[in-house]
Amino acid sequence: PPAVTQKIQTAQKQVKTIGMEEYRKVVENPGAGLIVDVREPGEFAAGHVPGAINIPRGVLEFQIWKQIGFPAATEMDKPVILQCQSGNRASLAAQSLAELGFTHTTAVVMSLDEWQKAGNPFVK
Repeated sequence: PPAVTQKIQTAQKQVKTIGMEEYRKVVENPGAGLIVDVREPGEFAAGHVPGAINIPRGVLEFQIWKQIGFPAATEMDKPVILQCQSGNRASLAAQSLAELGFTHTTAVVMSLDEWQKAGNPFVK
């Protein structure tokens, strides 16, 4: 639908996005970043990028907090890399987290199918 497409395009202008090459570097050396797969649990179980945790987009705003030390030492500046099947849900999720005050959100905009076809790390 046009309204959804427009919302996604707006989100991608407002958040930092990376493609497959940059994402591969993050996956190979995640450092202090948190890789969050925002697809549904069934999609995640069918295969995902190693090191990713699954928090579906619909519950992200509620479940992200335990991953960043809330309430004792909440790290709003922790790098959070969001990934889905194509980049659409990840872009909207990154925008949602930015609106909550997260300062280092990144959306991965790429096809997860292409990621697999290119021989990048993928586990089930």
